[in-house]
Amino acid sequence: MSNDDEVLLDKEKRNDLKVKEERKEGEPTPAFKGASWAALLVGVASYLIGLFNATMQLNEKGYYFAVLVFGLYSAISLQKAVRDKDEGIPVTNIYYGISWFALIVSIALMAIGLYNAGSIVFSEKGFYGMAFVLSLFSAITIQKNIRDTQRAREKD
Repeated sequence: MSNDDEVLLDKEKRNDLKVKEERKEGEPTPAFKGASWAALLVGVASYLIGLFNATMQLNEKGYYFAVLVFGLYSAISLQKAVRDKDEGIPVTNIYYGISWFALIVSIALMAIGLYNAGSIVFSEKGFYGMAFVLSLFSAITIQKNIRDTQRAREKD
């Protein structure tokens, strides 16, 4: 056996020794977790870069920033409340109702703000709307991934 063959065998043995951490049942894949985080980063970064470069007044930029933060928080809060209720964890009706109300209000504020924004061109309105929706959806997905991972690891 030549030296090259021995080196190849050593590499194969080292690869076999690397222990692959197996996913627990019910845990999201690393690819899905990464895609969720990437979607959140792209959505929020796009939205904020658009706001930074916008020609609107500072108070208007503040409004759209506050709506984004409010929307993200309310989406995560609602996802948690819905999941808790589904799993039999006590959730008060007032918290559950407020979570729904907050998400609906944040979406309505975004829609009304964009509809009434005379200084923003139609394509820019669509950009803000899509970045907002992407950010909300990915925040919900990340919260779900975190909860699923935690639950899967607690089973052991």
